[in-house]
Amino acid sequence: MYLISPNRPQYKANLHCHSTHSDGKRTPEQLKEMYKSHGYSVLSITDHETPNDHSHLSDKDFIMLTGYEAYIRKYPDCRYDAYDTEIHINLFARDPHNTAIVCYNPSYCKYMSAEAKEKYTKVGSTEPREYSPEYINKFVRTAKENGYIAAYNHPVWSMEAEEDIIKYEGFFSMEMCNYSSYLINHLEYNAALYDKMLRLGKHIACHGADDNHNGAPDDSPNCDSYGAFAMIMADELDYDSVFSAMEKGEMYASMGPLFKEISVENGKVHVECSEVERITLFMGGKSPKRVIAPKGGNITSADFEIDPRAKFIRISATDRYGRAADTRGYFVDELCL
Repeated sequence: MYLISPNRPQYKANLHCHSTHSDGKRTPEQLKEMYKSHGYSVLSITDHETPNDHSHLSDKDFIMLTGYEAYIRKYPDCRYDAYDTEIHINLFARDPHNTAIVCYNPSYCKYMSAEAKEKYTKVGSTEPREYSPEYINKFVRTAKENGYIAAYNHPVWSMEAEEDIIKYEGFFSMEMCNYSSYLINHLEYNAALYDKMLRLGKHIACHGADDNHNGAPDDSPNCDSYGAFAMIMADELDYDSVFSAMEKGEMYASMGPLFKEISVENGKVHVECSEVERITLFMGGKSPKRVIAPKGGNITSADFEIDPRAKFIRISATDRYGRAADTRGYFVDELCL
């Protein structure tokens, strides 16, 4: 049983990006060329509360996914507080031409002109947004009912409490690494939180994303592009195939390393990847199994036996620079054990 097949294409994607339509510094056209020239095949420009259909920029080698970033704060006027919690949610549209705004609130649409606010389709309740797990779950349900799938963004930057996060329902994936936040705080690598969610039985995938605004040049150490990404295992490079693979969790998160093959047979896991220092098998217990390269060396494969008490398995591969690739969690009922 292949979790990652060597015969299936993998498409490099940035699923969190900001353009001049909100607070980014590059146009959608510039962003496409930037990412295409760096080996990416998929980009979603997720401007703040500003859904836009960029599918006209797609070509046979590059797919533009329609989406936007929604957020929920404690204050009715949506004011920003650097010392208080909030939540950000990326919504990806099943139909590339769907640009409906979920639970519209004009205070949140600060990057739109008055004319633009009028032209958008609004779906769901327009009652004031409420920062609570109950309202957030309702928001996600409304988004799904109206053709979106929802991803959970940068929990460290958002300063959210774990006791609230574990109450959320309906997210198809979460950001394992948000690179823009990681540059700021060096904390936004969320493997510990992700493992806790898996231990609690949450069926959620993971992905990496830049959340780039491009306020610094590409050659600057503060460049927030090309640092974290998703590898999407779609049958074809077209909108429907990419969206379907994402929705099914057929992708993994990375900051650099790549998986070439992961297979499961007779209670054993075989991993092949690019050169790394460490490959780790997490199973929901206190002592994950690992294979570590000799000092100064690298490894490209590992074999593990799955503990009979494993709640799930997920594989992480880390290179000498501390950059990790992480699969989603596969629960035992998904595996041929």
